[in-house]
Amino acid sequence: MAGTKRQQAIRKALRALAPGIPLSDAEAVIALAERRHMKDLPPSTALWLALGSHVRHVHTDYERLLSEGYDRDAARFFVAEETDAVLADWGCQRSVSEGEDAEE
Repeated sequence: MAGTKRQQAIRKALRALAPGIPLSDAEAVIALAERRHMKDLPPSTALWLALGSHVRHVHTDYERLLSEGYDRDAARFFVAEETDAVLADWGCQRSVSEGEDAEE
């Protein structure tokens, strides 16, 4: 496996957290987790935040809700169940509904 130790740890965390994630989604999540503002976070935390953010923005109505004037917390609330369903489909045992989701 190529890459830095951090990149390897992020990929390992993704395989453990969401083993069924499609490759195109996995690549996008890894790119988010490797962004500069995530560098001070532990790899597993960066990965979890990136995973939740990706699902919320790409696989739910989150963006539409924001464009309709909902604030971030309200929009997140309304898409939490849908976000959890996508994560569960990918084999993820964690849930954004459990209050584990933090700021992007």
